Amino acid sequence: MCRISGNGCSSVIEPGAAAGIGIGERRKEAKVKIPMNNKQRARRNKTIELSHDENKFYRKNLISLNKKVSVEEVLGKTICQDMEEAARFLPDAFADLLFLDPPYNLNKEFRGRKFRKTSQERYAALLETWLKPLIRLLKPTASVYLCSDWRAGAAVQMTAEKYFIVRNRITWEREKGRGAKKNWKNTSEDIWFCTVSDDYVFHVDAVKLKRKVIAPYTCDEGRPKDWGREPGGDFRLTAPSNLWTDLTVPFWSMPENTEHPTQKPEKLLAKIILASTNEGDIVLDPFLGSGTTSAAAKKLNRNYVGIEQDETYCCLAEKRLELAETERAIQGYAEGVFWERNSRPNDKSSSSKDKAAMKAMFF
Repeated sequence: MCRISGNGCSSVIEPGAAAGIGIGERRKEAKVKIPMNNKQRARRNKTIELSHDENKFYRKNLISLNKKVSVEEVLGKTICQDMEEAARFLPDAFADLLFLDPPYNLNKEFRGRKFRKTSQERYAALLETWLKPLIRLLKPTASVYLCSDWRAGAAVQMTAEKYFIVRNRITWEREKGRGAKKNWKNTSEDIWFCTVSDDYVFHVDAVKLKRKVIAPYTCDEGRPKDWGREPGGDFRLTAPSNLWTDLTVPFWSMPENTEHPTQKPEKLLAKIILASTNEGDIVLDPFLGSGTTSAAAKKLNRNYVGIEQDETYCCLAEKRLELAETERAIQGYAEGVFWERNSRPNDKSSSSKDKAAMKAMFF
């Protein structure tokens, strides 16, 4: 890993040093087992893993900052560092889109780092400490997407309204997990859509959803009414809403899956990126995790900057970015539209290999 300093790329930093982790914590983190890709697993298991050699290889791509940098120095980079520390050295007004997926207000452990549930007031204060260093980095035309669960909704909205114009709250279905015995099963999360100003990008036609038509009404002449008949079935292009039920949380048979416990689907990021940026714009994710935002941005021809303090997840992100050089597909997005869960587009490819890949994406 390189530190960008006054002399450019200098000496290797110890894992965790840039993230402000103490020596004891650093030693503890070093004992965390890195997933090995030579272990036995099911034939259809496509989970992305890291061997020890791969971890060493991708570690060389990571950077940390200790001086002010230009946009060009960080574009396409994974910054392995504490978010607040790294933000101090990033340039003013460079990001077109901020995707913020911080730790939720839950009791959670991420590779040895523990986050404890607290009061709404204290969580709101914590959100502010994360948001404040990032505001300077946003263009006046930037959009912001802030993730949360239902418990933190009030704190998130209250904090977001202090600094941005809150435009909407997206609720997305994450059909995963077991049911509760004395409560409704929690299968949704929220994303707050905000903008810095009234001058912002939103490409509604880029994020339409193609749905199968259940009741194919026709005009008196027998022509389809607001839908189309295709060899694969009857479909209608629908305007994007703030209720997303077409997403699949990554699991073992999906090529984008990693062992990160709170990984977001690439399809979710694709919706946000296509709606709120143009090609070549810059997407910033200060809680990068295993790299979903950067990977989706790369596949959609956007620039990206990712910050993550866990070195192993940074290396996973770098591996995903390398895979994205040749594997450009995003599950559930094809032919310029988003498709319902468990559906696929009319496959016109002549290659049996392409057909097999398409089937794997949508089933």
